[in-house]
Amino acid sequence: MQHIDDIDRQIIKALNANGRISYTDLAKDIGLSRVAIQARINALMDEGVIERFTAVINPEKIGITVSAFFNVEVEPKCLQTVADVLADEPAVTSLYHMTGPSKLHMHGLFTNNKEMETFLNEKLYRLQGVVSVDCQVLITRYKSRMGMRL
Repeated sequence: MQHIDDIDRQIIKALNANGRISYTDLAKDIGLSRVAIQARINALMDEGVIERFTAVINPEKIGITVSAFFNVEVEPKCLQTVADVLADEPAVTSLYHMTGPSKLHMHGLFTNNKEMETFLNEKLYRLQGVVSVDCQVLITRYKSRMGMRL
C-alpha cells in the first residue's frame, strides 16, 4: 500500500470537491508542477486510492423520485448468491453486508412507488434465501456525501 502524504491528501481533497479541476489549476493551488500532479494522481489511481471519477446526478432532476433503504435478512448459505444478484440490479445503488443475522443493507432508486413494488415482488422477494425485508422510504435528504472525509 502506498504511503499517503500531506500533498496526496490535498490532491484528494481538491478532487473530492471538484473532480473536473484541471491538472494545471490543481498544480497552481497545491504548488507543484502539472506533471508532478498528474504523476501523483496516476499513482493514486494505480494503488486504488482513487477508484474512479464520476458525475454525481440528482435523481429527482431526472425523474427518479423514490429513494429507499432496505435491510434484507438472508439465510447464511445464500448470502453471497443473493448479494451477487442484487449487486447486478440497476436500481440498487449500494449494497453492504452488515453485522447481525446475515443482513444486507441496500439502497435503491426508483422512478415511482409502482417500480419499487415491482422490484420487491418480482425480484427481491423471489430470491432464494431471503428471510425478511425491512424497507424505509426517504422523505428528505439533508446530507449526502460522496467519497470520504479526510
